[in-house]
Amino acid sequence: MFDIHPDIRKASTLPARFYQSDDVFQQLIDLVFKSNWHFIGDINLVPELNYAHPFILLPNSINEPLILTRNKQGILNCLSNVCTHRGMILIEKPGPVRVLSCSYHGRCFSLDGQFKSMPSFNDAEHFPSDDDHLNHISLHQWESLLFANISPTLSFEEIFNPIIRRMQWYDIHNLIFSEKDSHTYHINAHWSLYCDNFLEGFHVPFVHPGLNEHLDQKEYDTELYPYASLQLGVASPGSPSFQSIPEDSPYAGKDIFAFYWWVFPNLMLNFYTWGLSVNVVEPIDRNHTRVHFKTYLFNDKRAVDFSKEDIHQTELEDEVVVERVHQGLKSQFYTRGRFSPTKETGVHHFHRLLANALSD
Repeated sequence: MFDIHPDIRKASTLPARFYQSDDVFQQLIDLVFKSNWHFIGDINLVPELNYAHPFILLPNSINEPLILTRNKQGILNCLSNVCTHRGMILIEKPGPVRVLSCSYHGRCFSLDGQFKSMPSFNDAEHFPSDDDHLNHISLHQWESLLFANISPTLSFEEIFNPIIRRMQWYDIHNLIFSEKDSHTYHINAHWSLYCDNFLEGFHVPFVHPGLNEHLDQKEYDTELYPYASLQLGVASPGSPSFQSIPEDSPYAGKDIFAFYWWVFPNLMLNFYTWGLSVNVVEPIDRNHTRVHFKTYLFNDKRAVDFSKEDIHQTELEDEVVVERVHQGLKSQFYTRGRFSPTKETGVHHFHRLLANALSD
């Protein structure tokens, strides 16, 4: 359907029609989002035994009702939040529960999704069957962070191992989620344009004067992995940088301002000296996108480097250019552009992944 040449020196970007088609948008949801791993939060969503936390996986696109549970043995499960009797939503709000009980006709399930009981079904033949249990959703825990996948084609490790190996020295287990420093943004643009913008530092000197002061553009680099990429933000003199990168790390001896990781198709993991900014890009429709900024801070003096105002200002600057690009792509005079072979390798990588997914 779409062809992106593997040689960036010869390649052109995705054409404007990619962003303008409702059919392509839905194919991306079905072929890309439904088969990939999605960040859902951290283990504090289920803070105690016998607890359930309902949520919607990607509202407006996948829109799948799920429940995260912790049973009396402390085991985490991710389950369908839809009763197997008549499709009623089981749990409406988080809290302690001993069973998952349907308020419509009284069907009950254990916290690991097994059917337990149902009134007035004594005469039903071949009941209960496997279809009467709640569906289990693939769930993976990395340190305190949780990821779910409703229809996995690749394991969590196949996608995330490059990040886990290269960031194993980072003190993730001492991060604490900060609700007051987190925010949700609404953008009038196609979701993939937001990712395009994130995946290159080419625009930083032109769009982000504040951020640009902290980065050494001559040393800015992008590393590509099968389903992820890393933009290495090297600090300019006098800017905050990591002081404890171990000697066996490929980044030892470098003054790193930030590690900007992207995971296909819609996740950004930004590692700073002060903590972690998790950005989840949620498609609403081909003209609208929701972006969640989840802020995790260290519980010590390292958090003093955090500036909510700086993060917010950079986001607002990004929104302006992304929305203008979305508008510009509607022009009858624009078809597709070319990639900078040195500055836009991350965008080229992303476009190839999207084109290959649609072709498959």
